[in-house]
Amino acid sequence: MTRIVLFSGSAHPALAKAIGTRLNKRVNPAPISRFSNDCLGVQLQANCREADVFIIQPLVPPVQEHLVELLLMLDAARGASAARITAVIPHYAYARSDKKDEPRISIAARLVADLIATAGANRVLTMALHSEQVHGFFSVPVDHMNALKVLAGHFRRRSLANTVVVSPDLGNAKSATHFAHELGLPVAAGSKRRLSDDRVVIDAIVGNVDGKNVIVLDDEIANAGTMIEMLEKLRERGAKRISIACTHGLFTGKAIERLGALSDVAEIVTTDTVPMSKDKRLPNMRVLSVAPLLAEAIRRIHLGKSVSGLF
Repeated sequence: MTRIVLFSGSAHPALAKAIGTRLNKRVNPAPISRFSNDCLGVQLQANCREADVFIIQPLVPPVQEHLVELLLMLDAARGASAARITAVIPHYAYARSDKKDEPRISIAARLVADLIATAGANRVLTMALHSEQVHGFFSVPVDHMNALKVLAGHFRRRSLANTVVVSPDLGNAKSATHFAHELGLPVAAGSKRRLSDDRVVIDAIVGNVDGKNVIVLDDEIANAGTMIEMLEKLRERGAKRISIACTHGLFTGKAIERLGALSDVAEIVTTDTVPMSKDKRLPNMRVLSVAPLLAEAIRRIHLGKSVSGLF
């Protein structure tokens, strides 16, 4: 494999372009067509034969459309005799469907992982899966990255005296501990119960947050229900300056309305793993780019070097 060939679906072309710029590589066109019967079609308009092909497509709304686009592009690259095909999925939306917590439901994270491998992916590059076990659902090698160093770099530029990192739930406590270690800070975590997709209850906070400045870290913010509940508990404990940080800033439903109404939140920091429309950008919001991180990961994968040192 002597060359990298990049393609992007329609989910996040801006991120793909930024990755291409860092690699000094063109993102080749792959126009998506829709037939009269509503089926999708794709054509990769660059030579893939014996190339190291990277297809960049986060699974963001409309998730099903973007998933089918990705599957078609993977299949097209395989049919075009690519030497190796890597699906670059900065946000794997189905990662939240990772367990059978109700009768007669699908573990969709595993099913979609099987679809991606069957379509032609030899490798997957992704970021901040909802839980570590999802990594094991793929039958092909996975480079599972995180953006904690990117987020930590932002907070490291200001004073962190009397600050604690807070995870909204115990499941995210490992990532929060890693993030806190990057900043040299203590960590606390909430004890959360999920009642439905948009309703949670946080019973208690484990750790000392009384009178502290806090950075609330989560892997993603969708409708912001968890975050609103956590902030209420922090106020009860007398928390001072409040910052919010997450990797995947989806901000679905009433999330922006809810977060915009929080006058005591100093800043909201997220990354560009998902596209961010202008109507979702609050005055106190900062969007950091993961393009340099993903570009370096792609370069290392192509050269057969270690990726784990990046995170």
